[in-house]
Amino acid sequence: MSTNPRIPLSLEFFPPKTPEGAEKLRTVRQQLYGLKPEFCSVTFGAGGSTQEGTFNTVRDILSEGVSAASHFSCVGATKSTVREQLATLKAMGVKRLVALRGDLPSGYGIGGEFHYASDLVAFIRAETGDDFHIEVAAYPEVHPQAKSPASDLQAFATKVKAGANSAITQYFYNSDAYFRFQEEVDALGITVPVVPGIMPITSSTQLMRFSDACGAEIPRWIRLRLQSYGDDVASIKAFGLEVVTDLCEQLRAGGAPALHFYTMNQSAPTLALCENLGLGV
Repeated sequence: MSTNPRIPLSLEFFPPKTPEGAEKLRTVRQQLYGLKPEFCSVTFGAGGSTQEGTFNTVRDILSEGVSAASHFSCVGATKSTVREQLATLKAMGVKRLVALRGDLPSGYGIGGEFHYASDLVAFIRAETGDDFHIEVAAYPEVHPQAKSPASDLQAFATKVKAGANSAITQYFYNSDAYFRFQEEVDALGITVPVVPGIMPITSSTQLMRFSDACGAEIPRWIRLRLQSYGDDVASIKAFGLEVVTDLCEQLRAGGAPALHFYTMNQSAPTLALCENLGLGV
């Protein structure tokens, strides 16, 4: 059990697709609220395909007395649709947004009036002033579509200049990548908090699939160990818990401002991690 000072944490969920999924997520949230998250964020599908589900889940979280952040994707969006969505969120009592470009649906051109997340951040600021705390994404291992590490860093700086208050990173398993990124950000004079995104390891096939899709690197030693366990779910979970606990300890010791957990709509993996870290219920 860790005795380090408590570090703030936040949780991410995705909108459920069925009434059963919504019921299950309600139970999961109640189990996780004991961790006293600063806020819970809710993701958005490609091209805004889950917008209604996102807003409904955000509404549920707010009604449960917890601060909720809506992901906000601008792929294919127009200024008038974004304006309407901002008004809806404001009326709901949302105070925090996670502003992203969003994934392009397959066979879809860039489209819309916003080409980059920085365009969206600037528009939200111009329209709503300081009504929202704006989070943006950061990529310690470089965005998979970036032309170079330098251009990716520049894109991040542009989002901050446009009005972002803080950032949440893509998940990673190499703390050096995060600390290096933080040094580069500091060198540019950027002072917004960069919060590490933490992905629990519970299934090797799911992790490989996600990581291949989003460009997150799984260090070779972790990949080989996971492969060696085959279908032994208990060993995969125990190993994953040990690896990710160690990562969080390194991040906390190195001064990370908070931790953001990608829960995958499950409570057990995040609860086990937080118990190891002394952040338990």
